[in-house]
Amino acid sequence: MFAVEIYAAVRSFVFIKGNSRREAARVFGLSRETVLKMCRFSLPPGYTRTAPVAKPKLGALLPVIDAILEADRTAPIKQRHTAKRIFERLRDEHGFAGGYTVVKDHVRLCLARNRETFVPLAHPPGHGQVDFGEAVGVIGGVRQKIHFFCMSLPHSDACFVKAYPRETTEAFLDGHVSAFAFFGGVPLSLLYDNLKIAVAKICGDGKRERTRAFTELVSHYLFADRFGRPGKGNDKGKVEGLVKYARTNFLTPLPEAASYEALNVMLTTRCLARQGEHAGRHAATIGERLVADTAALRDLPAVALEACEKRAARVSSTALVRYRSNDYSVPTRYGFQDVLVKGFVDEVVILCGGKEIARHPRCYALGAFVADPLHYLALIETKPNALDQAAALQGWNLPEVFQHLRHLLEARMGNRGKREFIQVLRLLEAMSLEVVTAAVRQAIHSGAIGFDAVKLIALARIERRPVRLDLAAYPHLPKLMVQTTRAADYAALVPGIAA
Repeated sequence: MFAVEIYAAVRSFVFIKGNSRREAARVFGLSRETVLKMCRFSLPPGYTRTAPVAKPKLGALLPVIDAILEADRTAPIKQRHTAKRIFERLRDEHGFAGGYTVVKDHVRLCLARNRETFVPLAHPPGHGQVDFGEAVGVIGGVRQKIHFFCMSLPHSDACFVKAYPRETTEAFLDGHVSAFAFFGGVPLSLLYDNLKIAVAKICGDGKRERTRAFTELVSHYLFADRFGRPGKGNDKGKVEGLVKYARTNFLTPLPEAASYEALNVMLTTRCLARQGEHAGRHAATIGERLVADTAALRDLPAVALEACEKRAARVSSTALVRYRSNDYSVPTRYGFQDVLVKGFVDEVVILCGGKEIARHPRCYALGAFVADPLHYLALIETKPNALDQAAALQGWNLPEVFQHLRHLLEARMGNRGKREFIQVLRLLEAMSLEVVTAAVRQAIHSGAIGFDAVKLIALARIERRPVRLDLAAYPHLPKLMVQTTRAADYAALVPGIAA
């Protein structure tokens, strides 16, 4: 290849000095074709291929390679053909006698042609994107999978992240309510993928049939909902990036927290700290750009949405209501009645006729029995023989003094003592455990072994007055002997006068 200086000399000889190309070829000792090329190009153009490279061995098998790559488009990502695997199939199934390199080069070119290109998107202030991610953490000493809700405001790259035990409807709703409170307003629109919590059905015309819970969320906060194409995460690339960022920065190394509440305090702190950082090519910080987002947000409604899943249910013959594969107890008087179950992230509330009849901590196990012993005491009072075998009472962690009282009652009254003990337990339906426990201790100390005594002592403690027990009901108590006062008795108080 000739140097650039020769190109410049020949072009100057022809175009500036006005000589012919024939003369230039004679003077510079070059062929006419070389001089013609130097006149056409100001710099050496390099080698230009005028026809595709011939592939005599692979040429007949190119349609086979194209068919394999086309089939891979619908196959799982981890089960698609590599160039090496395609080479092996051509060799074994089609008798290909060529080398691996020519196959690899052709596959690389085919994949490059088929790669999707993207349009840069503009993100005006006040709009957001939502998604869920997964990670692993240690909560309460237990290693478990964490599902975390992410909301991103693409204009400023501000983020909100909150962790939950499960990716459920109530977690989805609670994440929105918490994110709106964190940002101090409601985005004009939110972009989602087609998660089942929000989309019940994708219709043929591209429209979505929303779930009832998601419709309630949109109706309460009045934001526009948008959905990406099925299987196209790049439609909401900002929040997809946030999921990855939160996993690698907020949740790495594996987070350890006493509870989800403690973990979420840490995540909120991290989200606030990120507002002081820079993202992308922007000179301003995330917090500085968040000002425009905040100004465009809608105002929060006066009352936040109740972030729960609502399900109708029916109480069983054993006073249990099933919610998400677990059984929760209600008072036995509500047996066989229709109820409404509200499933929150951290508790389950059961209502009958609009009235709350039970509230339990939320259980995320399967097939669990979550019972309040107080719900069954009224029924056990009519069936005292069930006291020791009632499932709801197993593992009830009462103070040891209650068992002492039971022994004393049964020793004094036999089977009637068991019934009185159940009546003492029923005091817990109306009084705190601390008050009843103190009353039981005082009754035992005083020797007033009975339900009436415990009840009177407990009421006296609540009303902050002295205890007045009817001693006739407790003949075992020591009686006080009070004699009639005589006038002569007072003589002992005067010095010098004998009684």
